Amino acid sequence: MNQYQQIERMSPAGAPTRIGQGTAVEQSRAVAEVQAAIVVAQQCPRNIQAAIDEMRQSCKQKYLAERAFFRFPRAGKTVSGPSVHLARELARCWGNVQYGLVEMRRDDEFAQSEMQAFAWDVEKNSRNSSTFIVPHLRDTKDNGPVPLKELRDIYENNANNGARRIREAIFAILPPWFVEEAKNLCEQTLRDGGGKSLNVRVADAIRAFEGIGVTSDRIETKLGRSSAKWTEHDVAQLQVIFQSIQRGEVTAEDEFPAPRVTADEITGGQAVPGATS
Repeated sequence: MNQYQQIERMSPAGAPTRIGQGTAVEQSRAVAEVQAAIVVAQQCPRNIQAAIDEMRQSCKQKYLAERAFFRFPRAGKTVSGPSVHLARELARCWGNVQYGLVEMRRDDEFAQSEMQAFAWDVEKNSRNSSTFIVPHLRDTKDNGPVPLKELRDIYENNANNGARRIREAIFAILPPWFVEEAKNLCEQTLRDGGGKSLNVRVADAIRAFEGIGVTSDRIETKLGRSSAKWTEHDVAQLQVIFQSIQRGEVTAEDEFPAPRVTADEITGGQAVPGATS
């Protein structure tokens, strides 16, 4: 189950909290739904071999493999790992798993939301959850943190921050060997390139990056070798980077810094009139 819901809005200071009839009905429905999920999980336990087979089949799909990893900058370095897209697919394959993101409380006065991300193996009754505060702010490079006022912006900010916690919650309840095999298979799928030859995939990668303003020489600088010497691993890495740029996790400038032009290159090595040494 993948859900995003708001279960409480903060009342004005000093005002009593009231639960309406609709809320009471929803609470009763939620309790009954949980009880039913436990009963169904006990009556229909997972077939581990079937789950493995389905995971292997999913990880052979290029669509999933291209979205199975993330990259983002942090403290001058690049952090990478398995993405929430892979986590959700593995939860589906494993079966009898519920996960979600809940806005437990929104504080408009302090411009923040109290969120909870969770994942629950209903069959084994193994649950992982984390509660965290999300400020209603968006970080920008030029203007620093910018306050969010629109409800849609706040919702999207909460969801984006919660996605990372959902990912970790799901991976926490899945067997490590199951996750590791899925990662290896996705990496292999990227290296295989869907049956295309390496030369074709190199040309496709260069063309794709040129479409977002990254020239081949900048890619070659990053990889440390000319395009004629790129390997399957290089092309697979470029696919992950391209998808991360498309999702807004990193920017093209983060991954492929433009070459710095020196004064000698501008003047052709000639002295600039009026310049002092």
